[in-house]
Amino acid sequence: MLAIKNNLMAEGAARYLGISYDSLAQSVQRLSSGQRINSAKDDAAGLAVRELIRADVAAFQQGSRNARDAISMLQTAEGGLSMIDDILVRMRELAEQSATDSYSSTQVSIMQNEFDELALEITRIATNTEFNDNNLLNTTAADALEIALGGGLVAGQTIKVDKQDMQATTLGVGGAVEIASGRGVGSTTANYFTGDDAADDITFTFDGDQAATVTVGNGSLTLAETVTALNQSSRAAVAGWDIATAAYNSDTGQYVLKLAHHTAGDVAFAVSDTGGPVWATALGGDAVGSAGFVNTNGADSLTLGTQAAITAVESAIATKDSFRAKLGYMMNRLEAAASVIDIQTENLMAAESRVSDVDVATEMAALTRNQVLAQAGISMLAQANSMPQMALQLLG
Repeated sequence: MLAIKNNLMAEGAARYLGISYDSLAQSVQRLSSGQRINSAKDDAAGLAVRELIRADVAAFQQGSRNARDAISMLQTAEGGLSMIDDILVRMRELAEQSATDSYSSTQVSIMQNEFDELALEITRIATNTEFNDNNLLNTTAADALEIALGGGLVAGQTIKVDKQDMQATTLGVGGAVEIASGRGVGSTTANYFTGDDAADDITFTFDGDQAATVTVGNGSLTLAETVTALNQSSRAAVAGWDIATAAYNSDTGQYVLKLAHHTAGDVAFAVSDTGGPVWATALGGDAVGSAGFVNTNGADSLTLGTQAAITAVESAIATKDSFRAKLGYMMNRLEAAASVIDIQTENLMAAESRVSDVDVATEMAALTRNQVLAQAGISMLAQANSMPQMALQLLG
């Protein structure tokens, strides 16, 4: 119907033009932002899924960084252990060097001083090797670090990195470890062992399962008395075997206890103090109980003082190697974990992209269609607006 008051064709054209314009604006927004979902009204469910995925992606990305930071921490700790390794090798060398009587007491004392200083350096390295205030080398494994891998501090999403005390005293090479082989007493009648209560005694174990107990008690025992007591036990075990002699070291001018194997290659002697601290003052006060025993007769005798130091250093090296190896396989595990997390992150990002990102090809087709519709709408609106003029011609 041709009318002047109401132009229904213009109203319809304007409405369709508005729809086309809104669709065109949405396409422009999506293409300019790169996202299919720019607000909740675009896709409410899709927006919720996308935000959850984005949170997981951020968590896993941080987990990957956590793993790599932990690797750097372990590398720092291993760097400290590599220096401790070099020091322990030198201490082993010093202990071996002091096992021979080719050196004077002054020279052996210099070796001991270097040994003690190296022990202090081990403790300093263990105490000061830190990464972000975390130290793996001066505490116990019970105080482990939790490395979060993107799922929070929950089982299956963390890796525990244990700590271990690598200080010299804990390794057994600090404090009273003695490598000096020239310690002794001025004469065989001088006190060799001194006890502080009636229960003090010393057990010497030799030849496998044979043992001799030398009771010191609340007094003292001379070197000659020690030799006599030990030989009584060795003769009871093997007829004619005198295990002990008082050996004179011409370099030091001192007498020391020498223990000889019955047969070369017998098991090593072991000395234990079963009653408390039994030390001879002449042997260095609070030195370990085996200090002062000297090897003066080659392979058929044993240097208990030096051997104790060698054993202690070898044990320290084994402990250090075990923990250093543990750091190595923990680094390998963290690298594997970081790689898996990166794959998970990549897959989650792909899922987010499918939910949220705009399909440029599809949206460009929609943009082109909406541009055509908008242009057609504008053209038709212009035509519709000219319709009332046709009615005016009839009035004229």
